[in-house]
Amino acid sequence: MVTILTKENSIANHYLVELRDINIQQDRMRFRRNLERLGEITAYEISKTLPFIPTTVETPLGMASHNVLEQQPVLTTIIRAGLPFHQGLLNVFDRADSAFIAAYRHTKKSGEIEIHKKYSNTPNLDGRIVIIADPMLATGQSLVLCCKELLADYSIKELHIAVVIASEEGLQHVRAFLPEAHLWIGAVDNEMTSKAYIVPGLGDAGDLAYGNKEE
Repeated sequence: MVTILTKENSIANHYLVELRDINIQQDRMRFRRNLERLGEITAYEISKTLPFIPTTVETPLGMASHNVLEQQPVLTTIIRAGLPFHQGLLNVFDRADSAFIAAYRHTKKSGEIEIHKKYSNTPNLDGRIVIIADPMLATGQSLVLCCKELLADYSIKELHIAVVIASEEGLQHVRAFLPEAHLWIGAVDNEMTSKAYIVPGLGDAGDLAYGNKEE
């Protein structure tokens, strides 16, 4: 299942435009906040698909019946670019466990892209609903690598992938190698550069959020 959040008009479109705008991007705090806002919207949309159970709560004037989440998901992010987006998800699923993965890509002089995973810290994911957040889905190789390792190590109940901007190529790669995953995407762009940057995209999300890294 693939859901494009900006396919219909909503405030999500406004936040996405600000993320892309080269002038607004100069405000680093606003860039992080817009990623966070899109995380909150994505979490709300995902919540509609999760299992709920009935409960009764006592108010000052009586008893009220409502449905609540059967279990909190585990929120997983690929650092560092994913941290503000992850925070938005955490603002909504505020009792959720979190997991963190460090992965990066390296482009050789030949143009070949290597994916390296350096770090992983997760709770027990057996029987859990997992939401993995990565703002930019370019080739999809690093995301598939991380998800495949989690699926090999744990019996994950349900896998959701949250992305702000995806390339068409990356989207197809993830759908081919993770057919069981539910994808939640802000927008899909058609092109990538030779160094696997999405076009028009928004640039390097990690650098825009936290400053330029040493190459």
